[in-house]
Amino acid sequence: MAGKLKIYLETTMFNYYFDSDRDAHPYTVRLFEEIAAGKYEAYTSEYVVRELEAAKKDKRGKMLDLIQDYGITVLDADPKALRLANVYIEAKIIPDNYLADALHIAIASINGMDMILSLNFKHIVSRTTEELTGAINKLNGYRAVEIRPPMEVAEYED
Repeated sequence: MAGKLKIYLETTMFNYYFDSDRDAHPYTVRLFEEIAAGKYEAYTSEYVVRELEAAKKDKRGKMLDLIQDYGITVLDADPKALRLANVYIEAKIIPDNYLADALHIAIASINGMDMILSLNFKHIVSRTTEELTGAINKLNGYRAVEIRPPMEVAEYED
């Protein structure tokens, strides 16, 4: 793979940055530091921004500030992402009441991301989700996207 990895930061990454009680917190902060150091080309989306805007007031502004503070590019909402997300739901990969989760995978896919970083182990970070969305992507003209938690990516040492 030539050049920097293009990574997509799902909503949980912004939340865990400030949640110091969680095991993934140091890895999440380290990942953001690696983004600042230029190791990755980092993206998020309008879908994440919408979720962050709905967060509790005490964290909302700080989480949204991370996007600007770390120079993370915000991908626009896209009808192609909605169509692809609906295919994931129709295929029963993502439950139908979790459209936002499907949209994260879809927007990363249509924009050619190498990897999605998430701590949503219920609907996003799983081998099955990665394999099945990858197969759907290939059938729809997109490549598969790796889905990983920051613990598998960030170079963090205790």
